Order: sequence, then structure tokens, then C-alpha cells
Amino acid sequence: MNLTKKLLSSLKLANSVYSTHLSRSNQVNTHLPICPLFINLHKNVFFSSKPEHTFNIILQSENWSEKLEQELVNSKAHFSHESVMYVLKKLSLKEPKKASTFFNWVVGKQGFEPSSSIYSLMLRVYANKDSVRQFWYIVHKMKEEGFFIDDQDYLLLVRDFKNSNRVNEVAVLTKFYNAMVVDNVVNGVVEEIVRVVVESDGWGNGVEKRLNEMKFDEKLSDNLILRVLKELRKYPLKALVFFRWVGEKFGFEHSSVTYNGILRVLGQEDSMEEFWDVFDEMKSYGYEMDLDTYLKIARLFQKRKMLKEAVELYERMMDSPYKPSVQDCSVLLRTIAGRNSPDLDLVFRVVDKFKETGNVLSKSVYDGIHRSLTSVGQFDEAEKMMSAMKDAGYEPDNITYSQLIFGLCKAQRLEDASKVIELMEENGCIPDIKTWTILIQGHCNANDVDKAVILLANMIEKGCEADADLLDVLVNGILGQKSSVVGYELLMEMVKTGGVKPWQATYKNLIQKLLLEKKFDESVELLKLMKKDNYPPFSEPFVEYVSKYGTVDNALRFLKALSFKESPAVSAYQNVFQSMFNEGREFEAKDLLFKCPPHIRKHKAITSLFGSVQSFVV
Repeated sequence: MNLTKKLLSSLKLANSVYSTHLSRSNQVNTHLPICPLFINLHKNVFFSSKPEHTFNIILQSENWSEKLEQELVNSKAHFSHESVMYVLKKLSLKEPKKASTFFNWVVGKQGFEPSSSIYSLMLRVYANKDSVRQFWYIVHKMKEEGFFIDDQDYLLLVRDFKNSNRVNEVAVLTKFYNAMVVDNVVNGVVEEIVRVVVESDGWGNGVEKRLNEMKFDEKLSDNLILRVLKELRKYPLKALVFFRWVGEKFGFEHSSVTYNGILRVLGQEDSMEEFWDVFDEMKSYGYEMDLDTYLKIARLFQKRKMLKEAVELYERMMDSPYKPSVQDCSVLLRTIAGRNSPDLDLVFRVVDKFKETGNVLSKSVYDGIHRSLTSVGQFDEAEKMMSAMKDAGYEPDNITYSQLIFGLCKAQRLEDASKVIELMEENGCIPDIKTWTILIQGHCNANDVDKAVILLANMIEKGCEADADLLDVLVNGILGQKSSVVGYELLMEMVKTGGVKPWQATYKNLIQKLLLEKKFDESVELLKLMKKDNYPPFSEPFVEYVSKYGTVDNALRFLKALSFKESPAVSAYQNVFQSMFNEGREFEAKDLLFKCPPHIRKHKAITSLFGSVQSFVV
């Protein structure tokens, strides 16, 4: 018995016992002079210096009441854009009903005027079945007042609606969103402003003259500025020139809303110098970056691997009244640690700022540091960090140990990584499926698939059930080193005795590899399993295979496996016949036609492919 068969036999035994995730050079100079009038218009700015206090008053109250409202009034909190956004953002995560009540109170009784970003946040608060009426009220209110739904917010709302199978809401929201987009771009002066600014090679008298001719200063408002900035996102430096020009030319008083709007546009690789200049300028006028703007820009920086910028932004926000949460700190640390070679200087800058602002290291922050240390192979320091974590009252768990296993596998210390499982069990921490998956994937990445399958058997013997993620890891590992049939046998065994439902991607990848090795029988069996698991039919590689290499019997078996019905759709037959013709296999195509059901042979679409069907149809 060869090694592969031994491994599969071992796996079967374990399963029988335990049946059980514009380039900068083409843009324009942004340094327009700012007149004294523009500066003086900002001297009366105020904002709440204690937004956290306001949040805590609301959070700690059992119910909304007149007493609570009076307490908020007595706290002398000033409800600026930033402070309202901060309170709403934090309440939306913990107490969405209180966020709704606070919004209604601050707008209805305190005269606060919401911006498009505040409205968009409330849409996210109301995007559930219990508050659908409030959701559509806000949508209509935004359209009525000429506001727009932010692109990212729209996509998040659609995702949430789809996840809860609310198809009607998706359709209606999309209709409103598209109408808003049309209004923003086409309707009125916004389109003209954007067109003039985008088409200009520079900023001079010609551009200013054309803009002045529009006389849009009579319509200037925060919302108009935001709409223009939104359409100029691909041209951040031109957006900034326009932003400064309306302040200089018309004495327009930029607010916290418009400052946050321009920062969202400038937060890109080609305009970071301007981003920080405007950030400092905004603070000099008494404004702050709001929490929603921070989170959007921070996510963008992290997504684009602009980690130095992400850390600097985090540090600056932690010095403001609108501090990011512990979770935001953990996400940033996790992102830094996720790089192939994490920058430990950035890690400790984040941690130092977190501690400097009066926070005590949480378990998630400890894990962020530990993850970075293990990822760069500093295992002695990582061990010290685990000791410090224990001293702080946090016992290492599956997350902590999984990070250690990942780092050891990355350093090619596979034997040490495997021993961590024993260490976990000695310390009373039972390895979960994610921990096992990281260990097994580490062995697959190191081209030690045989040991990976042995680990799978050990895992099952210990009573931990495999899942689709782990199966995908193993199948991909096997396909990179062994015959695709080995991957097929493993998948079939895991489905049969382990009750695993493979991912669609696993099926597709394995089918393609099998057909490349001309393993048609195994491929068809997988196609049948896909159908049983209610995945869409995966026909493309089969059509290519049977048209090039397959027999008539292969084609019939494929067509039969393709549909739940006795016979698949006519289009399936059409694809096969056409592909066979393209390969010059007219004789085999005619032979296949003779063996097809009568309704297929006589169908118009089929007869048109073969010409005069009477010459060979019986």
C-alpha cells in the first residue's frame, strides 16, 4: 500500500470513529492665496469638547426621557457636525434605537441641520426590518433636500439587504440612488462646474471667467460644494483648487462638513501633502475630522497599503476629541501585521499612542503586537509578549496560539508549529478548526502535503470536524504537488464520511485540473455533487473537453449530469454541437445527434446547426 492510500485509509478510519473564509504632473497648482476675510469668517467656530461625555450620558440611561434631555441640555454640549457624528456613530454600534432617538431630538429640538454624511449614517442605522419606515423617510428627505448617498454607504446597504434577502429594498434603493446620481451630475450647475474644472489645463482667468458666468454663487451651500467635490474625486488637486477658490472669490465660509468633504477627496497617494496641509488648516479653524470620515479614509489607506499614512492619521485622531475605538486600533494593528514583513516601528507607534491617551492594553491589542512579532520571526519577543499578556490577566487563546503557529510555519519551523498543538492542550486550550487550518495550510505551503493529511486525520481523531475552508486548503495543496485524482479521493471521502459541503470554487478548481489530466469520470462525479449541493452548473470546461477529446458517450454523460431534468436545456446541446463543429468533428456531432432525445433532434435551433436535418435524422 503506497503512502497516499495509507493516508486516505487513516482518514477513513478517523472519520468512521468521529462522524462529525490624474497623475500629479497633469494636475494644477493648489496654492491659491487665502484672503483675510476667508480666515476671519471662521473665528466663531465651536464644537463639543466632551463628545464622549454626551455619548456616555445617553448610553447609560435606561430609556429616553425628558430628564435625559434636560441632562443633555445642562451638560452644555454644543452639537457640531463632528460631535453629532461621533455620538451617532458610537451609538449606532451599541444602541441603534438610542441613535435614532438622539438624531430625532438633536434635529427636532436643538435645530441641528444634518449633512449628507449624517443622513447616510442614519440610513445604515435604519437598514433593518424593524425601522423600514424611518429608512425610506430619510431616503426621501435626502432627495428632497438635494443630498446624495455616499457610494460606500450605498454598497454597504445593498450588501446588507441582499444578505437578509430583502430584494425589494435593493431594487427601490438602487432606483433612488441612480436618480440621485443623475441629479448630482446632470441637473443644474454641478455638471457645468465639474466640466469646466476637469477640462482646464490650469487655473487662470479663463477658468474663473467661465465659472463666474454661471453666477452659481447665489446657490453656494455646503451641499453644492460637496456635490462638486464628489464628482472631482478622480482629480483631487483640481478639487482642492476649486475648494480654495470659492472661499477666496466669494468669501464662502467653509464648514466642518466641507472640510471633511475635501479631505475624503484628498486622501489619495498623489495628494497626501495637500491632505495634511488641509488637515492642519481645518484644525487651526477649530474644526476636526469627523469619525465617519476617519474610518472611510483609514480603510482606504489600509486597503491601498498606505500604512505610514494610516498610522499618522490614527495618531492625529487619538489627539482629537473624536478618538477611534479599541476595535479600530486592533484592525490597524492586524493590517500592519498582515504584511509579509510587518514594520514593527509602525506597530509600536500605534501602541504607544494608544497607551499615551490613557488606554490600558486590551487582549486584541496584545494580539496585534504578538501577531506582528511572530510574523517577522521574533519568537523570543513574542514569548515575552505572551507572558506580559498573562500578567495583565489575559490567557492565550486560539487566536494567540494560531498566530504563533502561522509565524513558525512561515519561518519553515514546521515541527515546532506542530508542537504548539500539544502546548495548547497542556494549557487547557482546545485547538479549533481555524487553528488546525493554519497549521495544515502551513504544511501545504511548505510542500509537505503528506504530513498535512496526517494532521487532518489527527484533528478528526481529536473530535474536531473539518469544514469547507480546510478542505479547500488541502485540495489546493494536493493539486500543486500530486495527481488531481488524489485531491478527488480526499474530497469524496470528506463529503461521504465527514459531511463536508465543499465550496463552489473547490469544485471548479478540481474539475478543471481533472479534465486537464483527462480524468473525465471523476469530473462528472464532481459535477453531480455540485448539482446536489445546489451550485450553478459548471459546463465550460466539459464542453471544451468533449468537443476536443471526448467520445459521444462522454458527451451524453456530461449532458445528463448537467440538469435535474431528464434532459438539459436545448442551449446546452447547442453549445456542445457548436463546439464540436469548431473542432472539425462533424462526424462525432452527427453521431451524438442520433443518440439525442427526439425533441432535441427536431428542435429548430438544432436543425439550423446541421442544415437540412432530414438527411440524417431518423
